[in-house]
Amino acid sequence: MTPENFDITLSDSQGTDVEPVSPKRFDLTAYHDYEASLLEQNDKFWRVKSGIAVYRRFRVPQVFSSGCRDMKKSLAWQLGALQKSMSYKMDIANFLEPWYGIGTIASAFGIEYEWKPGQAPAFRPRFKSVDEALEQELLPIEETSIGEQTLEMIHYFLDQTKGQIPLSPTDTQASLNAVSFLIDTHHFFLEFVMNPEGLKELLNKLTDLTIEFTKTQLELIGNAAVLPGHGFASSRTFSGLGVSSDVICMISPSDYQAFEAPHIQKIGKAFGGAVFHSCGQWASKIDGVKAIPNLIMIDAAFSKQTDPDPNPCAPFRDGFKKTGIVINARIVGDSTTVLDKVKQLWDRDTKLIVVTYCRTAEEQRRVYDAVHRLAEEKQANCM
Repeated sequence: MTPENFDITLSDSQGTDVEPVSPKRFDLTAYHDYEASLLEQNDKFWRVKSGIAVYRRFRVPQVFSSGCRDMKKSLAWQLGALQKSMSYKMDIANFLEPWYGIGTIASAFGIEYEWKPGQAPAFRPRFKSVDEALEQELLPIEETSIGEQTLEMIHYFLDQTKGQIPLSPTDTQASLNAVSFLIDTHHFFLEFVMNPEGLKELLNKLTDLTIEFTKTQLELIGNAAVLPGHGFASSRTFSGLGVSSDVICMISPSDYQAFEAPHIQKIGKAFGGAVFHSCGQWASKIDGVKAIPNLIMIDAAFSKQTDPDPNPCAPFRDGFKKTGIVINARIVGDSTTVLDKVKQLWDRDTKLIVVTYCRTAEEQRRVYDAVHRLAEEKQANCM
């Protein structure tokens, strides 16, 4: 039985330990056929206004820490996750990701990652104001050291898997998140008041950099590409680009609409829809997020084992019903926890992806069957 509260002793509460598998030992054909067998139902789910799907996410802790620097080790860990995932009953397949930390966009401003032993890459904001950042001569991300490494990682993954395995772009941050990587926190929030026009100009630059680098990645990935990407249940039949917008928890709804929403909209327009994520509890921000034009999917945590400040279910169920917007609901916990949250989230007019982290394939099978049975019963009772 899983604990009821967030476990601070874990390096990754959403992680799954797996044995690495080398590309030579990985059965490419088996995984390709497995993923292909799910694409028709993925496509059907994506096209309907409401529905329910189950996704068991396999997130490998080493890939999201110091191990991401070694592309060979990263691929072996991720292939180990894909191999293990096939025994867990779900509707959407897992995918590979050339992950390299959240500060990719900062590299265009000359900020390099710091690699401390045993830790994920980090960086230090180098500017004290928006104007100082705007004076910096920019490089296209693909010409920076981390941009080049990310593209080399994609090349390596594609070569080793013969382009048969689903692959997403690297982690994508919302433009306002990215500003917080550039400007020291002591000064960052002052710029909303002191230099709003300069802040908007900087956000435009960051948005354009994000779009350009993502297009470069997707062009390289080709037919293997899955969307919305990092952190979201993703498929070759889905669309949109997922962005992490955690800064929303620290600013007012009006500031979010003025400074960030237009940029998520622009990113969404470039990739078939806006897709939103924030950690923590952001139920009070639902109306502002829903107002983003072309929003097609959101992500949130709904159990204390997932996030120390999880979201209440009812505001999301009621806020997104009859919109067709997908709720990507992350729920770490045992079968009782998952089903309790699904009962609170699911409505015949909602579109829900239940993201589980069940420890065993047997528990996953029970949860999968129970979730779909629950949905069928609720649908029948409403007729």
